[in-house]
Amino acid sequence: MCGRTSCHLPRDVLTRACAYHDRQGHRRLPEWRDPDKYCPSYNKSPQSSSPVLLSRLHFEKDADSSERVIAPMRWGLVPCWFKEADISKLPFNITNCRSDTIMEKRSFKVPLGKGRRCVVLADGFYEWQRSQVTSQSQPYFIYFPQAKTDKVAAAAWAPGGHAADSPECWAKVWDSWRPLTMAGIFDCWEPPEGGELLYSYSIITVDSCRSLTDIHPRMPAILDGEEAISKWLDFGEVPAQEALRLIQPTDNITFHPVSSVVNNARNNTPECLTPLSLVVKKEPKASGSSQMMMQWLATKSPKKEATKSPKKEDKPAVPQWTSQFLQKSPLPTKRGAPGLLERWLKRESEEPAAKRPPCE
Repeated sequence: MCGRTSCHLPRDVLTRACAYHDRQGHRRLPEWRDPDKYCPSYNKSPQSSSPVLLSRLHFEKDADSSERVIAPMRWGLVPCWFKEADISKLPFNITNCRSDTIMEKRSFKVPLGKGRRCVVLADGFYEWQRSQVTSQSQPYFIYFPQAKTDKVAAAAWAPGGHAADSPECWAKVWDSWRPLTMAGIFDCWEPPEGGELLYSYSIITVDSCRSLTDIHPRMPAILDGEEAISKWLDFGEVPAQEALRLIQPTDNITFHPVSSVVNNARNNTPECLTPLSLVVKKEPKASGSSQMMMQWLATKSPKKEATKSPKKEDKPAVPQWTSQFLQKSPLPTKRGAPGLLERWLKRESEEPAAKRPPCE
């Protein structure tokens, strides 16, 4: 299950993060289609638009299938064979696609046969764990482990995405957040009465890896590394059966609890993915009568004698950190990444408002 993601990176940063090698071994940047439709957000829900990677061959018949483009698409696949003019009348939800039934359901089998494989880009995704103590659920932000990489001064890019010889065309290589790359299936729907084509996608899901089973039994099929991404996208050279072998759980992920502010899809702030221990909670102010009552209790109420026998500490009803909350998790929680995330978010919050990217 994957029902909420974050993808707030500015368009140019996201482009650099998706640098790749084409079939000739040339280092390239993917080009955008409909870039104005990309709207960065910390809290993306189904039916919103998210950026996906796909082969250029889907748009240009003579293109090399190893070349890539980024295109914003609707989250929630609308099959090409759907005949109604109103997509809200689609009788089923196709936000996710189970890997074990991908070849059985027409909604997925048809686009997969056409090579319509894509990679959904995100900072990470959110998942909710139901508490065994209370009726509330604890949200988590799940993402790739982050490690600062060295800048490669020799890497240079021209505006068209090709390597440039001129020093004036050099740009900084992506050396910050590593986006999460999730395998997806997309389709192209044409309104029965004509109009603009609608591109939409579904995220493929698999059984959760061991470290996530205590949060949720399902997780997105994550493509970890350039080779896996290349094989999944290059439908001209890699047939569907071979590509589907890439669809499996990965343990190369980390996570931390976040505030319940993410529960409302209308909330779009950095607090959505900030580690819960870093969120400053404001205590409600007591009224005048309440303050008087507390003062009276502090001075007039009798003090109970402390017992000599030690008492066991009560366990908190809602643990505040992963190591407490996931006591049954067979793998230890990774704690290095939240520190990097804290610095990353702090840098973002200190950036002047004028320099922050608008909703493009």
